[in-house]
Amino acid sequence: MNSALVALQEIGQDGLLTGIIVFLRVGSAMAVLPAFGERSVPQRVRIGLALSFTAIVTPAVAHQLEPLTKDISVLTIMLATETFAGLIIGIGLRFFVHALQMAGSIAAQSTSLSQVFGGSAGFDPQPAIGHLLVFGGLALAVMAGLHVRIAEVMILSYDVLIPGQFPDAGMISDWGVSQVARMFALAFTLAAPFIIASLIYNVALGVINRAMPQLMVAFVGAPAITAGALILMFLVMPLMLSVWSDALSLFLQNPFGGN
Repeated sequence: MNSALVALQEIGQDGLLTGIIVFLRVGSAMAVLPAFGERSVPQRVRIGLALSFTAIVTPAVAHQLEPLTKDISVLTIMLATETFAGLIIGIGLRFFVHALQMAGSIAAQSTSLSQVFGGSAGFDPQPAIGHLLVFGGLALAVMAGLHVRIAEVMILSYDVLIPGQFPDAGMISDWGVSQVARMFALAFTLAAPFIIASLIYNVALGVINRAMPQLMVAFVGAPAITAGALILMFLVMPLMLSVWSDALSLFLQNPFGGN
């Protein structure tokens, strides 16, 4: 009876240690993940989400981590490697939120809405278009099963970011640069309708000013660009969020595949 209890205790200790190792990666990712890692989400809720994801991921990767739990020196290193791996995953997904914020800022600056509808007094001051895009995109991602895809990415990451080993610096550098370039391209693509509308508006305003120098075209045109931007936002925002959602889904299918 005692031997059975001792064996059961050892199994429990190994399982607990494996769960703690997984929690290091999941918890650090949860700090910056879209939707789940927002600063508006209470810390207790984020901790609960991290524990829930840990309970989901641990059974799938236990066979990879159990041999490492026997070596104390490896466990010490994993405090750093697992935290670093989680941050890489979280930051890779966080870039998509930054793409929406950049698109909103570009659109607002192009259509003179950045001052008419200024940033809020919250943690991330940004134009109203940026707020609409971010909250709309996060809601769309969650409804599309973001939590399931994040769990899949966490499990997949153990095949790419080997536990107990720091990833190759060159690989991480190339991957990071490609993601940043992709996010800037995505942000400009999303804001392209507003940039084109702004170009047409300014060209038309210049022609009118040349034809009628005595007319105060700035006062006449300001309401027009504001109304046009609001109408354009109403028309194209569903398409913008659809393009963004497709890009996020493509990234989640192969998050470590580069371009």
